[in-house]
Amino acid sequence: MNNRHTCFLTSLLVYTILQISLVNPLFAQSDELANIKNLPAHPRLLLLKGEEDKIRESLKSNPSMAVIHQQIVLECDKMIRQKPVEPIKIGKRLLDKSREALRRIFYLSYTWRMTHDPKYLLRGEQELVAVSGFRDWNPSHFLDVAEMTMAVSIGYDWLYDGLPDSSRKIIQSAIMEKGLKPSLDSANNWWLHSPINWNQVCNAGMAYGAIAIFEDQPQQCSAIINRSIHSVQLAMKDYGPDGAYAEGYGYWDYGTSFNVMMLGALEKLFHQYFGLTDIPAFLKTPYYYENMTGPSGDGFNFSDSGLKSGLQPALYWFSKLLHDPSLLWNQHAILLKSKPREYNQNRLLPALILWADSTTHAGNLPPKALMWEGTGKTPVALMRSSWTDSNAVYIAIKGGSPSNNHAHMDAGSFVMEADGERWAMDFGSENYNNIETKGIDLWNMKQNSPRWDVFRYNNKAHNTLIFDDSLQRVDGMSLISHYSKTPKFMNAVIDLKDIYKGQVSSLNRGIAIVNQSYVVIRDEIMPVAAPVKVRWNMLTAANVQIISNNKAVLSKNGKQLILEVQEPSDIVLKTWNTDAPHAYESKNDGTVFIGFEKILPGSTISNLSVVLIPGSAADQTPGKTKPLSKWPNDLKP
Repeated sequence: MNNRHTCFLTSLLVYTILQISLVNPLFAQSDELANIKNLPAHPRLLLLKGEEDKIRESLKSNPSMAVIHQQIVLECDKMIRQKPVEPIKIGKRLLDKSREALRRIFYLSYTWRMTHDPKYLLRGEQELVAVSGFRDWNPSHFLDVAEMTMAVSIGYDWLYDGLPDSSRKIIQSAIMEKGLKPSLDSANNWWLHSPINWNQVCNAGMAYGAIAIFEDQPQQCSAIINRSIHSVQLAMKDYGPDGAYAEGYGYWDYGTSFNVMMLGALEKLFHQYFGLTDIPAFLKTPYYYENMTGPSGDGFNFSDSGLKSGLQPALYWFSKLLHDPSLLWNQHAILLKSKPREYNQNRLLPALILWADSTTHAGNLPPKALMWEGTGKTPVALMRSSWTDSNAVYIAIKGGSPSNNHAHMDAGSFVMEADGERWAMDFGSENYNNIETKGIDLWNMKQNSPRWDVFRYNNKAHNTLIFDDSLQRVDGMSLISHYSKTPKFMNAVIDLKDIYKGQVSSLNRGIAIVNQSYVVIRDEIMPVAAPVKVRWNMLTAANVQIISNNKAVLSKNGKQLILEVQEPSDIVLKTWNTDAPHAYESKNDGTVFIGFEKILPGSTISNLSVVLIPGSAADQTPGKTKPLSKWPNDLKP
């Protein structure tokens, strides 16, 4: 054993002793791999030697997957003409380079295994040697290390038989020295003890690295795989109790996808999940994600989330495991609407082909439930009038706390769609690097943090309430108090009083789809003793025409929506611009706020009721909205 390996083993031993001495229950468990001394020959990650034939056969009977396969091959042909990834950071991150390396190496390795054309092997080797030669993989931002380790591990494993011994040694050393070894440093591995997306991504990356070079250092690699199996449970249990992901739509894609990549590798190699799929909330989460996507195909993009979704390999894994083809309903829509070249930026795309089941994918089965509700750190209620009608009414609302990872001050915020258009929208994420380069402490979640000076992060930029122009409370938490799946009055009510502590004694917001045709939003508010000014706010990209004090017409792409305030009767609708106050913030062109302001008397319940009537429901005449206590409630005994 050389000095490098001795140092590695010593570091691992010290680290393990430290964890046990702290009586950390995460690591005070038996070694799941104690009796495993050898692994199958390469390749062994996700797709074993000889399994290519099965994939080739499946492509013959699955045209959609054949198109994706061909697109991956075409993309690899473009990669051959490109220079390898270079170690150029953006701010403190190398992450975009790690992600591009993962995309290229996964694609090239897949294509070589499926075609055995040596040009893909040679180009894959070139990429692997290039990134292995980086000084490091940026361990101070460990996501960069994790994705790069996964990338290099897949390439090392899948191209192993075709790589010269000299390249193998370079790549194997990089996985150890730049991937696995930095994960033993407490300065880098805080994610082991956190339930957020970093846990899932980093544990997956380290597990892939340890599996890839297992025969070189079996004892150390076994310990790292075991560590990942136990650590990732923190993140998987955080989906509890219903499967809602605390960090929202975009980060579900990130954290869950890498979690599933890890699970897929474990099952393929060891023929078991080591109890990880016995965590019930995790197996509920694909239903959360499916319902978070509106009829338009856009997601409920609260917090630091993007709006658009794409093909999700993880959903194919869930669909196969749960024997539920309806989980692929939105995936079918993407395959029908998208151009094949639009798939190219999904760095995990080859995994979709590995997990696609031709018998389930051939069907086109819509989900049955029109409403999904989930509690947990970020409760959500998601409802629609139909799965098969692209013009369906859709409304989604969130609770939670601004203190959650990646959260905004958006408790009580909602998005709404009808007639194929999104009428009530969310800005979603801000560019991290633009904010960080200005010296702003972006990840400080305290009440007085400069984070909340960023326009898109505070409640003034969301479809929620603003009292006396002040901020929501980061130490507050909002929960779903009741809901009903009654088709004629599907609804949910969220208790928001804790989010506005010091300003209100009680505050409940209800949303409902009435007669599967239009939407009602009702707030029942009791301020504290002093009067308070409330602003009811809705963000839209539609053209807004106010036609009376309490009614406006929103127009978009030839469609219309009526916004009418039922209560209070003495308000005046108005609009506000969406200009961000700082030059470093994103532009919000083409958007506007519509709403109203009202002085509410102290110690008195006031009601705000707004109806949103799509053009397709123009014949509907909404009656007066009932008090929330009269709304159907499935939670009543």
